[in-house]
Amino acid sequence: QVQLVESGGGLVQAGGSLRLSCAASGSIFRIDAMGWYRQTPGKQRELVADITNGGSTNYKDSVKGRFTISRDNAKNTVYLQMNSLKLEDTAVYYCNLKGRTSILRATMNYWGQGTQVSVSS
Repeated sequence: QVQLVESGGGLVQAGGSLRLSCAASGSIFRIDAMGWYRQTPGKQRELVADITNGGSTNYKDSVKGRFTISRDNAKNTVYLQMNSLKLEDTAVYYCNLKGRTSILRATMNYWGQGTQVSVSS
């Protein structure tokens, strides 16, 4: 079992900042990558940013230069610093972990419960 606990969502005015955190715990043998996805009603969940075990990052084009993903490997925690927030950033943000629970298990996707980020004008 892998548990992902998110925190840091909330309501912020456009141009403001928020920092999301996600701590992973449980039977984790290896983490390949951690990241953040977001979803709005009626739309598919989309990748916002992710970071590999080696520190390589990947961002959705619309958040480049505004969002920064980072990771504390010792704490199995990933962060998303969101600056210059826009109305269109409003969504439920989900933490994602790609990894395995044992050497015999395949790599799987694990998800947090989601945290609401709302940006107002």
